[in-house]
Amino acid sequence: MRSASLSIEYKTAEQLALMRAPGLLVAQTLDLVRQAVAPGVCTADLDAMAERNIRAAGGIPSFKGYFGYPASLCTSVNEQIVHAIPAKTQVLREGDLISIDCGAIVDGWHGDAAVTVPVGEVPAELERMIRAAEDAMWTGLAAAADGTASGRGRLTDISAAIESRIRSAGRYGIVRGYGGHGIGTEMHQDPHVLNYGRPGKGPRLVPGMALAIEPMITVGSPETVQLADGWTVVTKDGSLAVHVEHTVALFEDGVWVTTAHDGGLARLGADRLTSRAR
Repeated sequence: MRSASLSIEYKTAEQLALMRAPGLLVAQTLDLVRQAVAPGVCTADLDAMAERNIRAAGGIPSFKGYFGYPASLCTSVNEQIVHAIPAKTQVLREGDLISIDCGAIVDGWHGDAAVTVPVGEVPAELERMIRAAEDAMWTGLAAAADGTASGRGRLTDISAAIESRIRSAGRYGIVRGYGGHGIGTEMHQDPHVLNYGRPGKGPRLVPGMALAIEPMITVGSPETVQLADGWTVVTKDGSLAVHVEHTVALFEDGVWVTTAHDGGLARLGADRLTSRAR
């Protein structure tokens, strides 16, 4: 069933539950790649590792071939915010930040998540920026859960919650234009989920929705530039960026963060989780 105004794909509870398999595969793949991040490692090798792992588990990399994208991961380093293509020439150095975005398909359903990882030792302020983005993401996921449970939540309640948490954490730039999205039988679906804005607008948060929530913040200006490769998005001022993401499914009795190993238990609490996740 789809809404009249937006092409939102509303799933049955059974269909939402099927999204756990690709979600777990994405989580496990990100764990594997995260452990391999080190000075001297090239991003193409991380990509090859991810593709092998996804295919060995019977999955399909969501990204590879998507509108011509040539890889299974997006590996965005330092001023690269999102969609950077892995390359043999992109060799990680001590003190870098790398955002690793991964998607997988299992039995026709998608999972999508991203982490930002320090390469070796990084300054404390960069560790704080990663935590700020992660905290904002979980605040947005909590807003999705609470808005669904109350029956009064709207899409931009998530956006406003993310923005408020980022603003309270420091003077970070919140990337404009890019954000989260609906997800299900396709990787990118309506609705678009901005990481800023006023609450109380957009479609209602209701059971059957699945959303990818993904804050992107910078040390400096939020303005962006797309490079000539047609994919890589960088900060206009060259400042460092962080990108994190989880996929969440909204049920009648709670939510399930399908790309989190614990389903969201540690950060959201058992009372926000569907019985299927407990």
